[in-house]
Amino acid sequence: MDIVDLTPRHLSWIAQAARILHETLPQGWPTFESARAEVWESFGPGRLSRVAVDERGEVLGWIGAIRRYSHAWELHPLAVRPDRQRQGIGSALVRDLERLLRERGCLTLFVGSDDETGETSVANVELFPDVLEHARRLAVLGSHPVDFYRRLGFVVIGVLPDANGPGKPDIWLAKRIGPG
Repeated sequence: MDIVDLTPRHLSWIAQAARILHETLPQGWPTFESARAEVWESFGPGRLSRVAVDERGEVLGWIGAIRRYSHAWELHPLAVRPDRQRQGIGSALVRDLERLLRERGCLTLFVGSDDETGETSVANVELFPDVLEHARRLAVLGSHPVDFYRRLGFVVIGVLPDANGPGKPDIWLAKRIGPG
């Protein structure tokens, strides 16, 4: 497996990345067209876009990042082909992204991970007025990506209540990747 830049000249890879994004995160990208638009947005200024490809040149996963602050980037998005999940591809993509961002002076990498399906203890409950207490005690009840990010060293830094509708929060995680 190789991890390489995804650029506008990689039309086949763009289509494959969009298909993976739509298949794995349909709540965020309900159509192939919306997923393809997201991939094309990843080529804008202050953005990074990388793909993991196999020996045949097939896309196994896609990761993007957006510079949000002078020293902090948002990981957005991460998607791995469903038949290749839990094989280390997502972890490899995150590690590769961290390396590239460190080279650009990034100190903090953060990611939002929506819970629209009730797979954490912060879904379908009233989070106010003690939002941070709920974030501190957050538990994964299903197969939510929070545990994946925690295994990679991310920590929960907050929860945005009702971000995706009543009882559907966005969970924010972050990780120091540069010298502090």
